[in-house]
Amino acid sequence: MPKNLVIVESPSKSKTIEKYLGNQYKVVSSKGHIRDLATTGKYGLGVDIEDDFKPHYVPIAGKKKIISDLKKNVKESDKIFLATDPDREGEAISWHLKDALGIKENEYERVLFHEITKDKVIDAFNNPRKIDYNLVKSQETRRILDRIIGFRLSKLMQSKTGGKSAGRVQSVALKLIVDREREINNFKSEEYWSISAIFNDFEANLFNYKDKEIKIASEVEADKILSELKDDFLVKSVSEKEKSKKAKPPFITSTMQQDASNKLNFNAKKTMSLAQKLYEGIDIGNDTVGLITYMRTDSIRLSDDYIKEAYKYINDHYGKDYIGYVKTSKKKDNVQDAHEAIRPTSILRTPEKMKPYLTSDLYKLYELIYYRTLASLMADARVNATTIILENNDYLFKATGQVLIYDGYLKVYKDFEKSEDKTLPNIQTNEVLKAASIEKEQHFTQPPARYTEAKLIKEMEELGIGRPSTYATVIDTIKQRNYVTLEDKKFIPTQMGIETTDKLQDFFSDIINVEYTANMENDLDKIAEEKEDNIKVLHHFYASFEPLVKKAFGEMEKKEPEKTGELCPECGNPLVIRKGKYGQFTACSNYPECKYIKKETKEVKEIVKCPKCDGMIIEKTSKKGKTFYGCNNYPKCKTATWDIPTGKLCPKCQELLVNHNGKVKCSSCEYVEETV
Repeated sequence: MPKNLVIVESPSKSKTIEKYLGNQYKVVSSKGHIRDLATTGKYGLGVDIEDDFKPHYVPIAGKKKIISDLKKNVKESDKIFLATDPDREGEAISWHLKDALGIKENEYERVLFHEITKDKVIDAFNNPRKIDYNLVKSQETRRILDRIIGFRLSKLMQSKTGGKSAGRVQSVALKLIVDREREINNFKSEEYWSISAIFNDFEANLFNYKDKEIKIASEVEADKILSELKDDFLVKSVSEKEKSKKAKPPFITSTMQQDASNKLNFNAKKTMSLAQKLYEGIDIGNDTVGLITYMRTDSIRLSDDYIKEAYKYINDHYGKDYIGYVKTSKKKDNVQDAHEAIRPTSILRTPEKMKPYLTSDLYKLYELIYYRTLASLMADARVNATTIILENNDYLFKATGQVLIYDGYLKVYKDFEKSEDKTLPNIQTNEVLKAASIEKEQHFTQPPARYTEAKLIKEMEELGIGRPSTYATVIDTIKQRNYVTLEDKKFIPTQMGIETTDKLQDFFSDIINVEYTANMENDLDKIAEEKEDNIKVLHHFYASFEPLVKKAFGEMEKKEPEKTGELCPECGNPLVIRKGKYGQFTACSNYPECKYIKKETKEVKEIVKCPKCDGMIIEKTSKKGKTFYGCNNYPKCKTATWDIPTGKLCPKCQELLVNHNGKVKCSSCEYVEETV
């Protein structure tokens, strides 16, 4: 019997790790979080505000058996290793496991691995530590903040508007989308013109007049300039300059989500799900291995071992000249837990070698991650940039071009980053060129573009709203809540989204804004670094937040329910659409004086004639919402089945024959109709 128990989050990860550790270790999974805040107490927060925000945790629905099994495993083991994910969320899960399972301080070790490969897993077990309670406090503070803001504001929105929820990060992300839509609606397009000189093998654009930048506001101005131009242009200058083109750094969570959206058409939720699978382990022949490092990170750092391995690979496959340099970040703060960037666990596991073991989508994402990392360590590409300045009656025209002279990192990254040559002719200063034509063109200024998923993630990252692990959830929530729609991959706020944002801004503009949310993230980072007291942060927040909530409950105008155009048959008042626990329903607007509720007539879907009576078998819905089929003469005829009925009776027992997974069988006995 193994005496060492290892607890991880994911079942698939547990299988991979157990293979590495051998039979002295038993690896089990908690299947994520096992506990969460209760929904009892004041406002259902599960937090005792008066007792310094003391949280009350309860098992998550469906996790009691898992907790019971884990307790049994703990009792049977001498040593417990908590091997949850290497971030604040993972640290908190380890603490919850320790606390809920009654594990003593001397009975456990905390191990972290950023990649699931045999060497790294063994190394992690050789270098364990204890739980970092500062990280736990940071995560717990985030959870309490999100619970207070989410519950209080969601309840407010549900009682006063058509909105379903609000949240600390969610509502700020929605505000960005609503604000952008208003910018677009208020945008006033302005006319402007351009003038181009067309030559046989290139064209040049007017940009300057008598050493001043020129702007052409109307066709009259354009025509005046055209009347002053001749066909002949003097080559004023020809300049050539060699420029370096640098590879981008390896992926962090947000840039991976952005590139997967732009290049692979994956939404953030799908990208993170695929990345999770690549991280947890893929069966590759006789081995199971994680193909990428941990996918929730703010850091572009690469390990020295990986850099050394990659440089050797570049030298062996492309030559010494293609070896580049390590990209570093200017941004020093907010780097989550000193993770590495998202990279392949081995440079030798090329996408081509891994392709037979991966689904199409897993392969696409792995290929993107692999070549982004490899390119980041390769030499800069070099281009020869040429600029030609032409003069015509004091008007200056410019033509630019560039030619790739050394591919560098584009040797491996050309499929993901286009570099097109634009060649200019070989001409000399003081040459006179005759234009084939000089043309004017009308333009209009364009409003700012709506956010795509990739652009919204980029904006949230740059503004410091949320953290990498939250972006996918936040975006998915505002879509699910019907606050936005997607059109051409761009976010458009719905009327409900606009109304929810406006109501929140009327009462919570000091809290639901970019600056406050970003500062809160900084406070959470400081708690993790033991530079800020978590209780102090919570008290400071609540002292300003709760008075605003109470004011909003008292003063926010309630949205009138939508009228149907019908009158109540009992009292004559208008019927309105209301929302209840089980969805929308039509009722009297004079409630509670009149409690009339309109019975909705559901369209009956007839399937076949009932073979047991003169009725029809129709589609019905059970109390739990599951579809079944039964006779419309119920309760006189009790013929019913979960499978689609055929309308025939079983020759053996005279019960209903049904279609089950393509086979005709009896709904009662074991009879199966033979196929011809």
